Amino acid sequence: MAKKSRPTFQKQQKEHARRQKQQAKAARRLQAKQHRINAKSDVGEMTLDMSGIRPGPQPEPTSRHQESDPI
Repeated sequence: MAKKSRPTFQKQQKEHARRQKQQAKAARRLQAKQHRINAKSDVGEMTLDMSGIRPGPQPEPTSRHQESDPI
């Protein structure tokens, strides 16, 4: 009958490294989730000069002095 092979030291090291990588990844995901939650709460604190900006071309500001065109 064939004997069941024992796990080698390299395999144990590989599995340990994989578990550590998974734990680090889970911690990184949790940190990113916390960062996203904090970022959402900061959205209400926008500065007034940034509140009217939309994606795409922006309209000309109305407070500029209109200069006459020198011809």
